[in-house]
Amino acid sequence: MRRFGPVLCLVLAAGLAGAQTVVVGSKKFTESYVLGEIAKKELKNAGLQVEHKQGMGATAIVWEALKSGGITFYPEYTGTVSEEILKIPRASRDVMEKELAKVGVGMGPDLGFNDAYGIVMRRDEAEKQKIAKISDLKGHSDLKCGITHELMGRKDGWTPLLAKYGLHFNDVAGIDHALGYAALFAGQVDIKDCYTTDAEIKKYDLTVLQDDLGFFPLYKAVFLYRLDAPKAAIDAMAKLAGTIDEKKMIAMNAEANKTKDYTEAASLYFAKASSGTGGTAEAADQTASFSDKVRTELLPQLGQHLKLVIISMLITILVGVPLGIWASKPGPLSSFILGTTGVIQTIPSLALLALLVPVPFFGISFTTAVTALFLYSLLPIVRNTAAGLAGIPAPLRESAAALGLEPAAQMRKVFLPMALPTILAGIKTSAVINVGTATLAALIGQGGLGQPIVSGLSLNETQPILWGAIPAALLALLVQGGFDLLEKMVVPRGLTIRSEEN
Repeated sequence: MRRFGPVLCLVLAAGLAGAQTVVVGSKKFTESYVLGEIAKKELKNAGLQVEHKQGMGATAIVWEALKSGGITFYPEYTGTVSEEILKIPRASRDVMEKELAKVGVGMGPDLGFNDAYGIVMRRDEAEKQKIAKISDLKGHSDLKCGITHELMGRKDGWTPLLAKYGLHFNDVAGIDHALGYAALFAGQVDIKDCYTTDAEIKKYDLTVLQDDLGFFPLYKAVFLYRLDAPKAAIDAMAKLAGTIDEKKMIAMNAEANKTKDYTEAASLYFAKASSGTGGTAEAADQTASFSDKVRTELLPQLGQHLKLVIISMLITILVGVPLGIWASKPGPLSSFILGTTGVIQTIPSLALLALLVPVPFFGISFTTAVTALFLYSLLPIVRNTAAGLAGIPAPLRESAAALGLEPAAQMRKVFLPMALPTILAGIKTSAVINVGTATLAALIGQGGLGQPIVSGLSLNETQPILWGAIPAALLALLVQGGFDLLEKMVVPRGLTIRSEEN
């Protein structure tokens, strides 16, 4: 039997390797979601285990996730690779492939369409102002501009575009891609950036201004992938080469906007693809009943959300209360602890996530989400613990010492029970904040109630946003009520009355 041991181990190892999950990522806009679903289906057709982490955010987050191994593939555009990732303006494909290989990344073949940036206006407004190309915008500084945040900061983005064309606008605001279309249609902005395959261009009857000075490079759609990805996965994705033209991509984007279902939109690709692609047509799913959606979507998302909140809060309490005890004692250490936790709280939660993603060991993992939530939840617990202990009157401190208790016993048996109402108030505040902030974990593919919110923002659709926001709000109220009940159970009534009087 012993002689078969090594052979059995090799067989098991080979089986585990074969069961490796291929992770597809996508950015937070409709087309990226749809391409991610196409990749997921194509890889499943090849017999691979696949997970799609949807709507992970902007280029920086998804790119760092690919480099760190958090994802295996994600859809990208050659212009973005050249201008934003590699910082090599208008690089050739050979140059891009060579530079990407240095960090363990490959670039798949062109999918068949170019999705360049463009500048759009309402057709009636453009005709009224006699604006057909970007250079015609000179002398129209009064037009209101709603530009996506990513384009505002790109090397091939808004500021260089203005410089190239010699333009100036008095009113420029950063706005989400999908929400920007609603603002443009409502007349709240006059100019917006677009992707030229956006279905909203036709839907809202918009005019794409001619890029007459050729500012924007080609943005050919490709999939970036890790060079250590399974060969079967790389070969499967290569079958997508040249199979999606602009017309087909626009149709799929329109279907996603219409049905609010990225998987159904992606099924159009397989329904129309030739049999040589290995795809099979899928019947569109019937609209799920409310109870089915609760069972298959809401409950799993709620479970993920609770897992994030509970684990991060347990860590925060275990770390925050001791830090608060140290901070309650006057001196440099107290100032350092309160100052540091205060500074962390000033960092926007989304920025905190983005800062952690490129750090080794973190990436787009559950650990990253929990760490961000832990850091963001510290301040209320530390500050309330310190304040509760510092507020104990001197006579009570002297009485504790007179009883002959050691300092540690005084803290455990007298001071912490006296400060318990204030400490619990801090934990309650921290927990409520945590429930809301945990929705951002969806931006790094960790699910939770933020998943439908992110999807709804990408589609500019209210229903999925409410599908995540309402349960999150109810959960926050439930958490607050739970802590109120806990306080009545564990805090002596005399301390509660004293806390209210103070």
